[in-house]
Amino acid sequence: MSFDQQKLLSLLPAFYRIRDAGVAEQLGLSEGPLAELLGVIAEQIAVIEEDLEQLQDDAFIETCADWVVPYIGDLIGYRTLYGVAPKVANARAEVAHTIAYRRRKGTALVLEQLARDVTGWNASAVEFFQRLITTQYMNHRRTWLHAAPDLRRWEALSHVSTAFDTIPRTIDVRRIASGRGTHNIPNIGLFLWPLDAYPMTGSPAARVDDRRWRVSPLNHDVPLVTRPQTEDDITHLATPLNATVRIGRRVMHERTNDYYSTGPLRKSVRLYVGTIDPLPAIALLDIRICNLSDDGATWAHLPPAGKFAIDPVLGRIALPPGLPANTRARVDYHYAFGADLGGGEYERAGSFAEPAATVPLRVPQDHATIQAALTALGGQGVVEITDSGRYEETLSIDVAASQRIELRAANGHRPTLILNGEFNLRGGDDSEIALNGLLISGHRLRVPATASNLLRRLHLRHCTLVPGWTLAADGTPQSPSEPGLLVEIADLKLRAEHCILGGLRVVEGAEAILQDCILDATALSRIAYAALDGNSRGGSLTLDACTAIGKLHALSFPMISNSILVAELGAADPWAAPIIAARRQQGCVRFSYVPLLARTPRRFRCVPGEDTMSSPVLRFTSLRYGTAAYAQLGQAASEAIRNGADDEGEMGVYHHVHKPQRETNLRLRLDEYLRVGLEAGIFYET
Repeated sequence: MSFDQQKLLSLLPAFYRIRDAGVAEQLGLSEGPLAELLGVIAEQIAVIEEDLEQLQDDAFIETCADWVVPYIGDLIGYRTLYGVAPKVANARAEVAHTIAYRRRKGTALVLEQLARDVTGWNASAVEFFQRLITTQYMNHRRTWLHAAPDLRRWEALSHVSTAFDTIPRTIDVRRIASGRGTHNIPNIGLFLWPLDAYPMTGSPAARVDDRRWRVSPLNHDVPLVTRPQTEDDITHLATPLNATVRIGRRVMHERTNDYYSTGPLRKSVRLYVGTIDPLPAIALLDIRICNLSDDGATWAHLPPAGKFAIDPVLGRIALPPGLPANTRARVDYHYAFGADLGGGEYERAGSFAEPAATVPLRVPQDHATIQAALTALGGQGVVEITDSGRYEETLSIDVAASQRIELRAANGHRPTLILNGEFNLRGGDDSEIALNGLLISGHRLRVPATASNLLRRLHLRHCTLVPGWTLAADGTPQSPSEPGLLVEIADLKLRAEHCILGGLRVVEGAEAILQDCILDATALSRIAYAALDGNSRGGSLTLDACTAIGKLHALSFPMISNSILVAELGAADPWAAPIIAARRQQGCVRFSYVPLLARTPRRFRCVPGEDTMSSPVLRFTSLRYGTAAYAQLGQAASEAIRNGADDEGEMGVYHHVHKPQRETNLRLRLDEYLRVGLEAGIFYET
């Protein structure tokens, strides 16, 4: 019962209420002294009631006060994790999940859900003792378990050596915790997919000829991956539809409906073909899945009239004969990558330079071409590209003095700019240019040295300057020695964040600051950073959590932190060292991988260290742009590199992914939830 002022007054005899009202009238007050006293008492009663209600709420994790959360966690033995995944960033939610998990402790389902929650990656739990060849007990026969694989079961054979491999094995006595042993009685495997499936929506396919197309806007072969069907509450073990898995031809042929979008529910792939926007979607009945590999000067298995062929392994599309010459093709598809880097249909709204109140000129709604929109700005403002289209243009930007121009992709889009010539960037005194969310191919960006060019700031966010400008069908860079950006004027400050960049040529008087970027010269012996001549020292270079592939020659390194610099000298190379800072008395290199021959400022906690007898091993899964695991450290890399950053994280561009911390979270939880007598191993599917 709640006791407010009126409730307390009603409990008094009418005599006292009438007399108190008379006193209030005589004194000209709204309330008498008795009513005011009861009001004070009612306030204190309300405080007590609120406290009692909060005590009741504090018994439940969903409603308790923030200060109670750690006490409830302590009651159930909750251990704090690194807040690097969304579901463990909030301690209240994590404690609530812990209570729910304890009810299913020790089951494969809860181990799989734990792995998903604490790492934020797709995961699959595998009980290897269920896939072990054993002598069977006749009262409990496992009729599906065969010592020899059934070669007629194509699907089982397609998953060999993956998380979904169901073919039994003989016993493996090596410890699974080391990551080498697998099939044994006490073994549980946790397979993780650190690569995510990034969508492309309505992306224009690249034309090879009237019938042959590629889904990649850069016109190179790219494997398509499954759009994972995620589940908040796991009711079954993961299947290939729940992870970032490359789509095979046979499996998509047999289960086309699982991968091809036919209604409002988006799946992995959808094809649109026509001549008038919006292009109509191709019906499922007209889709054929087949091998479109090279066959001489053409592709194999081009479809007959009325049918459209898709090759998910190569990312190729073949159209039927007889379509109009102006036919266009667009595709919804997913590609695999390891981080929000270099542009994509991920959340970028927080990185926009101009405030949200600024009204941009939109392409293609307000202007059909990007250059027309840039010209219409009049020296200041924003141009926003509102689709993931493919634009072939020759571009230039000219900013008015003390103004800023931002050219950006709308949030949730990644347009491709195919440059027909140099992209010139100019500005008046104290001006700035910002590029955001763009994939730029075909040529380089240039800040030319002209008398009128006084541009002071160039800011790149979530952009890709394709290393090597363009790619061949197999992903080989076509202009491997060409830089992606020329900065020819002094006093310019170049800043890049979450970008993939080709080589940089920066005049000595300028400054470059790179954060969470890949700087790629396309080969270890090519030049990633230098002056305009590709040999002399360039401007000062700052790297924070970056991976630089190729030689560097800078005036100074003010700060290199949590980065990987991988370079080598070529045959008859004129450089004295692969990494050179002209002023080694300035700056610092800390918590980074730097070649032993590098000429850098003083190093702090870098590898290799002074002890050359224990040189760490540096291994990458891939160093070619366009691959899913581009610039990703391999599992064979030394722990000193994989855990050598200042926060015990990974050196290099994927430092912000916090892979070691995610793995630590999982190992902490496995100690709590793994059944007695079992041992777990963690395996990465890359």
